[in-house]
Amino acid sequence: MNRPALRGAALALLAAALFGLSTPLVQRAGAGCGPWATAALLYAGAALMGALSRRPVEREARVVRGDLPRLLAMALFGAALGPAALAWGLQRSSATGASLLLTLEALFTALLAAVLYREQLDRRVRAALGLLLAGGAVLVLDQGWGGGGQLAGLLAVLAATLAWGVDNTLSRGVAERDPSQVVAVKASLGVALTVLVAWLAGEGPPTAASALALFAIGALGYGLSLRFYLLAQRAFGAARTGSVFAFAPFIGAVAALALGDRSPGWPMLVAGGLMLAGVALHLAESHGHEHAHEPLDHEHAHRHDDGHHGHAHDPLPAGEHSHRHHHSPTRHSHPHVPDVHHQHPH
Repeated sequence: MNRPALRGAALALLAAALFGLSTPLVQRAGAGCGPWATAALLYAGAALMGALSRRPVEREARVVRGDLPRLLAMALFGAALGPAALAWGLQRSSATGASLLLTLEALFTALLAAVLYREQLDRRVRAALGLLLAGGAVLVLDQGWGGGGQLAGLLAVLAATLAWGVDNTLSRGVAERDPSQVVAVKASLGVALTVLVAWLAGEGPPTAASALALFAIGALGYGLSLRFYLLAQRAFGAARTGSVFAFAPFIGAVAALALGDRSPGWPMLVAGGLMLAGVALHLAESHGHEHAHEPLDHEHAHRHDDGHHGHAHDPLPAGEHSHRHHHSPTRHSHPHVPDVHHQHPH
């Protein structure tokens, strides 16, 4: 493996580890803290990290005023409803089961993208999603047999994965903006929403230790994790970065076991095996065919060695940069994912 690819793989693994570890840690640090206050503290940390990791204006496209309605919707689902549901569910379920169930975020994201954006789900991807769904069903049924409290907790975690699936789908509309700025704005809006709901719900203030711990978990598990994820994409590519990051829920499950969670039985092992098989099958997808690119004018961070940016510069900037540029119509064939340049119908 060459050096950029090795660096990208290491960064993607760090991103997955930080996010995966955050789930059992939130369960511990959030004990006794209301779900809305927990969400506010987590995303306050993420907002700070997003603000600190913003890149210069010549490197990334800025968020514009027209993005605010979409960012507000992303904040509602991704930085308010999602983390609050997760926090509530974690206090009523096992950290191992909750970590594994987070894998279903990929299922909801894929289904919503297929419905709203007509993204193709080939036979292999449909089989992978079926395995993820089967694993989730085993988890929920197992907890249902064990008692209503555990079941309610896992259903709340399931609601969190749906909320984050909606957030992921909405984020497609700001994919060309500076991701760190998007996170900082979305997280700040989410903090305002969750603080307001926590006050209206009469949630008491957390202890200083809980507040500090949750803030740090949000900064590292949500903010810094995203930073590493974005850096990995630059060096490693979107598809391969996503492949490595898909193991974050399993890292969280292993961490929960290491921290003393003794709830898993054979149904949870079966569910984990089904989900792991689904992730592996999903990652094995290879989508490539001849496709056309229509004329396009837009602005986003890009390089000139990716096969899609051949416009002239004098002098040519070194590495990644951002400015408004034109794409001439072209037709070619290569493996691709439904990114900003590949949104053609099938």
